[in-house]
Amino acid sequence: MTTPATVPDRAKGVVAPALAGRMFRMERYLPPPDLAPFIEHVWIVEWDLRGQPPFVQRTLPYPSVHVVFDRVRSGVFGVVTGAFDYTLQAAGKLCGLKFRPGAFRAFLGRPLHTISDRVLPLSSVFGWDDAAALDAVLAAPDDMAMIDAAGTLLRARLPAADPQVERIGAILRTAESTPGLTRVEALAAAAGMGVRSLQQLFSEYVGVSPKWVIRRYRLHEAADRLAQGGDLDLSALALDLGYVDQAHFTSDFRRLVGQAPGRYRDDAQAVSAPPPDRTADSRSSPAHSRTDPSAPPP
Repeated sequence: MTTPATVPDRAKGVVAPALAGRMFRMERYLPPPDLAPFIEHVWIVEWDLRGQPPFVQRTLPYPSVHVVFDRVRSGVFGVVTGAFDYTLQAAGKLCGLKFRPGAFRAFLGRPLHTISDRVLPLSSVFGWDDAAALDAVLAAPDDMAMIDAAGTLLRARLPAADPQVERIGAILRTAESTPGLTRVEALAAAAGMGVRSLQQLFSEYVGVSPKWVIRRYRLHEAADRLAQGGDLDLSALALDLGYVDQAHFTSDFRRLVGQAPGRYRDDAQAVSAPPPDRTADSRSSPAHSRTDPSAPPP
């Protein structure tokens, strides 16, 4: 079995990534070549919090549909227009397929806006037996076996690749890589389309509006920069991301992430800071043999 390559970029949608990294393992793998026209990547999350309180992880979704194999809540997840919270408790793992924006239209057979903020049973789209599909993927012994099992299930239902997916991908790359691009009119002009045509394309194939996508990419970028720490000037960051002022940026950020930008940055720095050096204390006190309650989980 060939080991797939991991996704090289950071997962910008993970809120408080330093803390998240202490609570669970997350891996993202590039799809097998035959699934690349449909799948952006495969993600796997695994945790063991036995003896610890439940942990709520927030993510900031992208304009993608996810097929999730999860003992608690499996299904086809349409684009989530707000933040998404997931409670991790005890021990478990799950596997998800992140579809390329637009690619799920061929599987669903109807406009993507009809499933935004909805979760459909796997069987309703793919005709799988839900319990058997979960067992096939989650009972696999390791990441590679899970990816292989999920790929086998999907290959039995592959539609023809849709050329619109490449077109949408190019439009989204423009939106994501152009910080000063904040208006739908500018994105439509860059795509060589009228505003109404762009809105219809997104409603049909992506499930959310171009305006939503532009704003979401700006907030992903903001959360990522702030999570990396450093003495960022919030006013300059707001202007760099195309906001008219810091107040509008703060309002959008707080609504989605759950914290003001400054507090989020400060908390990220506190979590990332190395623990204090207790070497001197350990030489003179037998207490150093006890578990440090401030240390991260192993």
